[in-house]
Amino acid sequence: QVQLVESGGGLVQAGGSLRLSCAAAGRTFSNPVMGWFRPAPGKARGFVAAINWNGRTTRYADSAKGRFTISRDNVKDTVALQMNSLKPEDTAVYYCAAVRGVGSYVYTEDYEYHYWGQGTQVTVSS
Repeated sequence: QVQLVESGGGLVQAGGSLRLSCAAAGRTFSNPVMGWFRPAPGKARGFVAAINWNGRTTRYADSAKGRFTISRDNVKDTVALQMNSLKPEDTAVYYCAAVRGVGSYVYTEDYEYHYWGQGTQVTVSS
């Protein structure tokens, strides 16, 4: 069973930065597509950012473009989300997710992802 464990959430003032990390534990898997999600209007898990198996292809929600950067370390089986210029509306629980198998296509829909972490809370104060 694959487990994803997020860390790095917390409380930050508007304009500040946070770096979320997600580590894979348990049975290892080979370089899947990985993503970050958070609740969005009408969706329990709305797309934030995702990255393909080798890190060369990334996709971002419009709300994240220019402020958030997703990256991965395949040696350590981790993925990170660097969040800069945070806004109060970024306040949410952020979930890490992974697609089963090696992946090149970067999915943006939550139903494409098979493994999920428990989430880490990010709170941005105004």
